[in-house]
Amino acid sequence: MNDVMGNDATSTPLGDSDIQAVAKLKDGYDRLRAELGKVIVGQEDVIDQLFVALLSNGHVILEGVPGLAKTLMIATLAKCMKLSFNRIQFTPDLMPSDITGTDVIQEDKSTGQRALKFISGPIFANVILADEINRTPPKTQSALLEAMQERQVTVGTERHTLSQPFYVLATQNPIEQEGTYPLPEAQQDRFMFKVFVAYPSYDEEVQIIERTTVDVQHEVEPIFTGDEILGFQHLVRRVPIAQDVLRHALDIVRATRAREEYAPEFTRKMLTWGAGPRAVQSLVLGGKALAVIRGRHHVAAEDVRDLCRPVLRHRIVTNYSAEAEGYTPDRIITEILEAVQPNETEVARNERFSKLLSA
Repeated sequence: MNDVMGNDATSTPLGDSDIQAVAKLKDGYDRLRAELGKVIVGQEDVIDQLFVALLSNGHVILEGVPGLAKTLMIATLAKCMKLSFNRIQFTPDLMPSDITGTDVIQEDKSTGQRALKFISGPIFANVILADEINRTPPKTQSALLEAMQERQVTVGTERHTLSQPFYVLATQNPIEQEGTYPLPEAQQDRFMFKVFVAYPSYDEEVQIIERTTVDVQHEVEPIFTGDEILGFQHLVRRVPIAQDVLRHALDIVRATRAREEYAPEFTRKMLTWGAGPRAVQSLVLGGKALAVIRGRHHVAAEDVRDLCRPVLRHRIVTNYSAEAEGYTPDRIITEILEAVQPNETEVARNERFSKLLSA
């Protein structure tokens, strides 16, 4: 993810054309959610986070038990935006070339000469579903890293550029962990969000059963094109953020670092490692995207705080004390949010840090 920590550009108001584009995006997103609602029941927060990541040019890990329509949700989202979609089922015997593609020797029948020709793999699509990514060894998992970070694939000595927008959504099953290969922290950090897909409510499950046990097909209409999404990604980066909101995002992330001198006592007790600079970038850029789909032209502290759990839960490493006392990453993030409040003046911030330091 590119650096988003600008200087004066962070507080420059949007122009008239950008304000019109924000209104167009907000209206389009409302229609997109209505289209998704024809197929997907509930999961509004998950859909919001998926779209925010797309507008931020980021990638997402989705974690949930089987049968929660994760694949259907992603495929339907791609249809609503006229984006090409490929699903890659990760298995223990999957090889990197099965994802990226490979060079093959082809013979020209007219001349008899042989030459290498690149045959592209399933990674060459706008939206990639990496299904059960933790069921394949790290060597194959790492085949995604260059594509996610650089938007390109290197095979042999040749680099092949991926089409834009490029969006990876990886799924993980939180149960049945035998035979899995957990993603290293460095690889997880490449994902902007880790999103939990929860069970539906009682009423939502009734609707799911009613919809899926009848002979009716629900088709969705495309709302956005790939070019429009690329334009919106640039628009999001121009959304202004005040210095106090930017610093609030930074304060939250720095509070996760157990070795920081200003870290709260419970952070030092419960965490081995905290989140790095990519977490701040994700909070700021995600906050801009969330503000836009909420119809605002600037980032508020609530936009940043609402994204803290999906941004931070896979970037902090708990220790044995946390496990012994039943502290999950989300619970630790909740306590950090209670300790680090928005709209602080510089004096109040220094006083709070002094208290934490003397605790």
